[in-house]
Amino acid sequence: MKPETYTFFENVYYVVRLIPSGRVTNYGAIAAYLGSARSSRMVGYAMNAAHTLVPPIAAHRVVNRMGLLTGKHHFGENRMQELLEIEGIKVVNDQVIDFKKLFWDPMLELKI
Repeated sequence: MKPETYTFFENVYYVVRLIPSGRVTNYGAIAAYLGSARSSRMVGYAMNAAHTLVPPIAAHRVVNRMGLLTGKHHFGENRMQELLEIEGIKVVNDQVIDFKKLFWDPMLELKI
């Protein structure tokens, strides 16, 4: 995790940049890792604002707690699904197939 001098959004972007290709996480997992377990909505706001970042982040790898592509309307027509499928993630009816298997938990993967 980045130092406390960074904003919540910057810390979210830091974590999202660490999500490996072919894996997904959710808003709540990022919030919990950042010590703000009840701030999953704020993580969503950060993802909504991420389209202007340079370098860009893989915001398409962040879905809701059920594996649904709830942020897809911020990507355009089917772009979020297309980006996931390029990485080998299957999506049916806006839901990640094998979500539990593909889930990347920053609390476990980054070992705080």
